[in-house]
Amino acid sequence: MKIREDYTCPLEIAHDIMKGKWKPIILFQLQREPVSLSALERSIAGISQKMLLEQLKELQAFGLVDKHAFDGYPLRVEYSLTPDRGRRMLEAVRIMQQIGVDIMVEQGQTDFLDAKGIAYSKDGCPQKSG
Repeated sequence: MKIREDYTCPLEIAHDIMKGKWKPIILFQLQREPVSLSALERSIAGISQKMLLEQLKELQAFGLVDKHAFDGYPLRVEYSLTPDRGRRMLEAVRIMQQIGVDIMVEQGQTDFLDAKGIAYSKDGCPQKSG
């Protein structure tokens, strides 16, 4: 993905970098520790390996994700958030996640949250979730 040259606002750049179905989910899955490609693919329902690799490549190009290949056989590769831009973007993703949780609680869709083990507050007060 190429960044446009003409913008009316810096937010457009961030939007272009993060647009799409998978990038926020990928960043959210990388929040705790480096993850192998196969583990990342298993943790994201519905994503193909081809799409995952494409999205990871774009996230790397924009400085949000690092890729570390280990020596030896079998080939082992791990992906992680960059300590600067990746971690900062994760903050925005966490806020979006919490807004989604709040709306699901308001709409009585807590069975899904319970099944996924996502923390929420029954009294409507925000609660940190992971």
